[in-house]
Amino acid sequence: MTTLRSLVFVAWLYLSLALFAVLMSPALLLPHRFALGVVKSWARFVLFGLRWIAGVRVEFRGLEHRPTGRALLACKHQGMLDIIIPFVVLPDPCIITKKELMILPFFGWFAWKTKMISVDRSAASKALRDMVKQARERSAEGRQIWIFPEGTRAPVGSVPDYKPGVAALYREIGGPCWPVATNAGVHWPAHGFRRYPGVVVYQFLPPIEAGLKRPAFMAELEQRIETASNALL
Repeated sequence: MTTLRSLVFVAWLYLSLALFAVLMSPALLLPHRFALGVVKSWARFVLFGLRWIAGVRVEFRGLEHRPTGRALLACKHQGMLDIIIPFVVLPDPCIITKKELMILPFFGWFAWKTKMISVDRSAASKALRDMVKQARERSAEGRQIWIFPEGTRAPVGSVPDYKPGVAALYREIGGPCWPVATNAGVHWPAHGFRRYPGVVVYQFLPPIEAGLKRPAFMAELEQRIETASNALL
């Protein structure tokens, strides 16, 4: 039954992607808020199908810590759901994502229109400079920048590998950093098509204050995210 429900949900996911891409493409010609509204509607549509088809419910905790203005958020990355969630829970999210995703139908079009930050991971130090420059611009617009400190999806239980990009943003933007923990990979794994029934939790943690030195910041960020994420398993 889990296999069948997972297959139906995958069909729901990608058919909805195509449907929104075709029917809502005129929003690409309109101001930012209209295109963002399309992405937010699609994200809620995905969560609706995830719950009623695959039996996976999403719960948000620590919303009292959720920023609504200019902010930097660092989230544990265990699967595709982590890319969708910011559009459900934040007013104007800006996700840092790999450049390859920008060429995908719908996602890429609307990511470009809504000024998501794309990173060419093969460009090394240039990629970091470009990411910081874009993030500074988006932050000045009052948006919530959502970064995955590990850079890519990691299976549940794998050894964490936090990259320096998040520390560069923390230093350059000059404000607090909000850690976000999750157990999403238990129910929507990093790889494969199966979705396992249960409750996915995204937990907003108290912000890490601005001004810490890089080693202290990285240690604190990893400790908070990993401790909270492991507690959700």
